[in-house]
Amino acid sequence: MAFFYDEPSHTFNEYLLVPGYSSSECIPEAVSLRTPLVKYRKGEEEPRISLNIPMTSAIMQSVSNDTMAVALATEGGISFIYGSQTPEAEAAMVRAVKDHKAGFVVSDSNIAPENTLAEVIALKQATGHSTMPVTEGGKPGSKLLGIVTSRDYRVSRMSPDMKVSEFMTPLSDMVVAPKDTTLKVANDIIWDNKLNTLPIVDDDGNLLYLVFRKDYSTHKENPLELLDVHKRYMVGAGINTRDYAERVPQLLEAGADVLCIDSSEGFTDWQKFTLQWIREQYGDAVMVGAGNVVDGDGFRFLADAGADFIKVGIGGGSICITREQKGIGRGQATALIDVCRERDRYFEETGVYIPVCSDGGIVYDHHITLALAMGADFMMLGRYFARFDESPTNRVNINGNYMKEYWGEGSARARNWARYDLGGDKKLTFEEGVDSYVPYAGPLKDNVGVTLAKVRATMCNCGAITIPEFQQKAKLTLVSATSIVEGGAHDVLLKNKSAQVGGFDSN
Repeated sequence: MAFFYDEPSHTFNEYLLVPGYSSSECIPEAVSLRTPLVKYRKGEEEPRISLNIPMTSAIMQSVSNDTMAVALATEGGISFIYGSQTPEAEAAMVRAVKDHKAGFVVSDSNIAPENTLAEVIALKQATGHSTMPVTEGGKPGSKLLGIVTSRDYRVSRMSPDMKVSEFMTPLSDMVVAPKDTTLKVANDIIWDNKLNTLPIVDDDGNLLYLVFRKDYSTHKENPLELLDVHKRYMVGAGINTRDYAERVPQLLEAGADVLCIDSSEGFTDWQKFTLQWIREQYGDAVMVGAGNVVDGDGFRFLADAGADFIKVGIGGGSICITREQKGIGRGQATALIDVCRERDRYFEETGVYIPVCSDGGIVYDHHITLALAMGADFMMLGRYFARFDESPTNRVNINGNYMKEYWGEGSARARNWARYDLGGDKKLTFEEGVDSYVPYAGPLKDNVGVTLAKVRATMCNCGAITIPEFQQKAKLTLVSATSIVEGGAHDVLLKNKSAQVGGFDSN
């Protein structure tokens, strides 16, 4: 006869935090959200990688590309580039993140001397950029000949047929810097020469980057940036249990800081084989997460197999229909509590702390705080990040509302059979994900700022200013169906009915 759990399977919405004593020192500005990404041994000062905010973006085609990775690393989190593409394409995205130098911009608005003012205006309208390097052939990375800014022309007084060479600022009148110029030196040159833009060129005079005066203050506004020892943005990458021998070397050569096995179910030999191969080839030098699991047995299996962090959650994602299709899974809150208890037991027994990632089931901002209280070290979020400008999907107008496309890796659109691999044919026998839309929410930075402000405020309500302290002090209570209704606006006529529509509070 099957084993039956005594306790029902619960979701985040069935829990509330009970406030605790808050001292006068416990204010949101004092809260640190720094949290370990990978395992470490008791007595070690720091894990090899820690996040500055407890947020990672999901290993999904509709969420995590190089643009998302740069934006999230700027805020202190990390993206895992999706693996349902060729190893070469995924490695190229990883390389683009690592090559992205904070403050150094590769120009996408280049113009040739023989182009006309009309073409300058058209390019400005297309890109929104008023600063245009003049290069040989108008090609990126070719020899720099001059620059055009909005101060170089007046549309009302000049012919649209006038050549760029007639009104551009020539290279002889410009200040440029060599390729080995650091950001600090570049900013010093900008301020000393009262420049708005400083081109960076190689030894042959070819344009490499532009450094803008306005980016200096932007850089200073992001003190939580997640950077490696070479001051490059950190980035993760998804792998599967099929082509890891081909994929992993390419991702590491491209500079991936951490890997994660992307699978709907992690309690399998396939994940153990993948982890074993990585350990045999690279030892502990390569950090790799595994999952997903929903109970202590699954955690223990992957911990013993060598995972550096372990993901929790099956069937709780907004686009996931695994529970409907196969009848497997577990309520995310119950699964997380069970796994985190096993994580703590494992730590006591072995002295090795393996971070737990809560993956799925986050509908509202406060669910992130609940997950942290239940023991999660960080979240992996799909729908949350899919809503932003930086996600790789199209913004579309649906019935007068702007939306972003969002689809599951188990959908026919993604065709990511490897994520659901059980050792059979290379195909999706049936779908475990849907193709959908999510409400467009604007830029990542603004939304993440509001979400984390709520997390910090709630932690203060519980008397904690670090995540470990919060997990020690937090008190959780189950709520009844009636009190769930009581928790929202009720018995009133709302003036604004858009609040909290579809999850994630309207920011």
